[in-house]
Amino acid sequence: MILVTGGAGYIGSHAVLALLQDGHDVLVLDNLCNSSSKSLERVALIAGRAAHFVEGDIRDRGLLDALFRQWPITAVMHFAGLKAVGESVQDPLRYYETNVAGSITLCQAMADAGIFELVFSSSATVYGESVKVPISEQCTTGIPTNPYGQSKLMAENVLKALAHSDQRWSIALLRYFNPIGAHESGLIGEDPDGIPNNLLPYMLQVAVGRRPHLSVYGIDYPTRDGSGIRDYIHVMDLAEGHLRALQRLSATSGVSIWNLGTGQGYSVLEMLRAFEGVVGRKLPVRFAPRRSGDIAQCWADPSKARQELGWKATRDLKVMLEDAWRWQRMNPHGYQGAPEKDSAAALAS
Repeated sequence: MILVTGGAGYIGSHAVLALLQDGHDVLVLDNLCNSSSKSLERVALIAGRAAHFVEGDIRDRGLLDALFRQWPITAVMHFAGLKAVGESVQDPLRYYETNVAGSITLCQAMADAGIFELVFSSSATVYGESVKVPISEQCTTGIPTNPYGQSKLMAENVLKALAHSDQRWSIALLRYFNPIGAHESGLIGEDPDGIPNNLLPYMLQVAVGRRPHLSVYGIDYPTRDGSGIRDYIHVMDLAEGHLRALQRLSATSGVSIWNLGTGQGYSVLEMLRAFEGVVGRKLPVRFAPRRSGDIAQCWADPSKARQELGWKATRDLKVMLEDAWRWQRMNPHGYQGAPEKDSAAALAS
């Protein structure tokens, strides 16, 4: 059985689906602070069987100990954490407490239970303002420009020291770039709480009428069109990368690091034009100054994951945008209501 912390969230729910479809039994631990248990109900519909679910927090050591006693857990996928860059700048202590201290508590409970295989959800933000792109795993980690990235790098350093001190540990640090898209069924996808912090969810909410316009933050970056450039990866490609990493853990020890990205960078303005092509109309846009903590450009060299895991992203940008738009059309208010099969026709009229 695989314990998935944060398994009701955006990336976690897609990973739970991939695990179930691969034949694993899954236990999800999630405090639902920025996720919905309805995502797991939808996952069960797609997979034809359900994950077990416990509502709780990774910082609750007593709960973790009880779960490890009660369930035959053999490995952990650790997604639980906070992830909004802007919010981390405003409330850094909350990010360090959840992302760093929570990871420490989880590892302490795992060790006491004799469980030493861990897939950790990290981020390309650990590279900071990288001086070169594409970014490979050989690039040194920098000084992340925001507390979110700093919390991920701190957690990585904790895990590296842990594996160095105890050879029983086998840990995968998966540094992923910008996950977007949704499962092709349209039943599960990204449902941000409040105002979205990432580009595509914001565009989706503008397109579906939940937001009046898209704000583009910064058009004076040293990039080809002045807007920030990112490596966008389909969330199902990302979930499949976690499966490959999990399979690798049983045959290795220590810490392994893999970038999960496509190797292709798209600017904000390029994403906007591509999305407008998918929805068939222009979006209202306002330009605003750069946000604190954002960097100019970032895309991956994913060759190490291809060579060592036999993994590569296979879904292109058009598929990412089409799948995301299908999710938003079917779920204009996220998980708050039942999927609307006729919403596409309504929006087109």
